[in-house]
Amino acid sequence: MRTLVALLVAGLTLSGAPTAHAADPPVTVTLSRSSVAVSSLNTVPVTVTVEGSYSNLSFTKDLFVQFKRTGGTGPLTEISSMPLPLIEGDGTPGVWKGTVNVPSTTNGTLEATTVDAYEFVAGEPASNPVPVANLPKLTVSGVHIPKVVSLLTPKVVPYDKPWTVRYTVLDSQTGKPYGTKLKLLFGFEERCLENSPGESVLTDTSGNFTRAFPANRYGDYTSCLEIPGKPTKIAYLETRVKRPADITAAPSKTSAPVGTIVPVNGSVVQGTNCQVILQRLYGASAWRAVGSSTVRVSGRFTLTAQPSYKGNIPYRVYLPTCFDKVAGTTKPFTIRGT
Repeated sequence: MRTLVALLVAGLTLSGAPTAHAADPPVTVTLSRSSVAVSSLNTVPVTVTVEGSYSNLSFTKDLFVQFKRTGGTGPLTEISSMPLPLIEGDGTPGVWKGTVNVPSTTNGTLEATTVDAYEFVAGEPASNPVPVANLPKLTVSGVHIPKVVSLLTPKVVPYDKPWTVRYTVLDSQTGKPYGTKLKLLFGFEERCLENSPGESVLTDTSGNFTRAFPANRYGDYTSCLEIPGKPTKIAYLETRVKRPADITAAPSKTSAPVGTIVPVNGSVVQGTNCQVILQRLYGASAWRAVGSSTVRVSGRFTLTAQPSYKGNIPYRVYLPTCFDKVAGTTKPFTIRGT
């Protein structure tokens, strides 16, 4: 009886176990040309053909090819092809054919490295990648490459003040705008985190787009602008708002016997988890660290000073650059050793 049960259990286990999916072998990718010249905001289509087996097809049966820049000076380091439809076979094996739209911002050498059933997103891992066997190369000669710059006003935004961000698209070769209105995509916060600004905006003929934001003590907005392409963006820039240190501190005592520990209490606006450093003045201008701590969830911190000699000893608290906050210090204060 025990033997029969054991056999039945073993049979269920074996029949219910998932079968391992063997990885598809590398596919072959060919390009219709080995070099291309691209100017300014344009893209040039290059025909891409994939041959081989890809068993994990999506419902569309399309494939995408990822291209990575392996040389040159273009600001864009990777792009994706358009969806390549299956034109022959069932995919195991099959032939797929379509285009990759090459922008000037990939100036240099592109290499077809990976194939997937999902579009490649810059900085994100592939879903079900299959390597390319021959790694075909495409030399891109980009001229009048677009450059996106931004300007925050003010450069460091107080927590109780509004601010603006201005993006400008320039011809990096001439340093001048293209002289026409440009359709761009703009976003902030979650849109930038997802690397997908979605609001369609229009620049002026000088290539400028400006967005104003109201004062927001708790909104340290990151904004982003994209020059869209098909499917990969041509250029992209994120701009993070910089906030002041906004740090204050004071000793619990202004005088104490030499060697006595004196708590120094302070606060940092929106500074949770930032490091703070107690500094003491040596000589006429040398501020040196004598202690450190971390800002609590409440925004407050406590450091300890210890007068080492009799007389007035200058201290201050320093906040290094932290998240969006610029570095800054408190006003100096004095503890008198007695």
